[in-house]
Amino acid sequence: MPVVLDPLSDLPFGVLRAYFETALIPVITPLLQTGIYTVAEASRLTRVSTSRIRRWLRGYEFKVKHGRHRSPAVWNSQLPPIDHAMALGFLDLLEIRAVDAFISAGVSWRDLRLIHNQARQWLGNNHPFCTNRFATDGHTIFMELRGKNHGVMLWDMRAVQRVFDKIIRPFLKNVEFDSGKIPRRWWPRGKHRQVALDPRRSFGHPIIFKEGISTRVLARSARANNSMEEVARWFEISPASVREAVDFEQALAA
Repeated sequence: MPVVLDPLSDLPFGVLRAYFETALIPVITPLLQTGIYTVAEASRLTRVSTSRIRRWLRGYEFKVKHGRHRSPAVWNSQLPPIDHAMALGFLDLLEIRAVDAFISAGVSWRDLRLIHNQARQWLGNNHPFCTNRFATDGHTIFMELRGKNHGVMLWDMRAVQRVFDKIIRPFLKNVEFDSGKIPRRWWPRGKHRQVALDPRRSFGHPIIFKEGISTRVLARSARANNSMEEVARWFEISPASVREAVDFEQALAA
């Protein structure tokens, strides 16, 4: 019999236990619809450093000439702190990806805050960058903001166009939206592959979508048994599904 790791071993039980003990509303509602990630797990899935994620969602202080300045959070997490630790939801995960895309494209921190605030007001959503409407209305948001600032902005519209064409639109193509144009599922390797993140399944952690099995569990089991075929037989799935999980987890670790 192969060594099979417990699928629930992936979940941050210390965090969940505290949530069960302190939640003022039924636990099943936020967790099964929102997803839950530690900062470390969000960093692993988005390739954005934990320090950046904390700064973006908590804000931070820094020294200035006459003391210290407080830079507020860019947006608020979907979940409140749990057991004094930051907890993130599925939309937070996607917003982190989008914010990182803008920063990597050269948009300044000051301008990004202005853009995010404008998009949040325009779209009425605390996570505007990951909505389907942002992909279609984003340019209007940029132009209106540019007009309010009399055209004096530090970012180049050509750079913004490149972000939309090369990063935002391709990224959103791998996201499924509900009728309200809010993300409901993310296919990190593309919709033609098997790995998905769905906040309503496995707390939003990566799974082989058809079978609903954690990619981390499959990859760890394959490594422990040194046989994808044996793990596939044990879970009653195809070896291709196990191989997909192993490839995905190895790519995250690279």
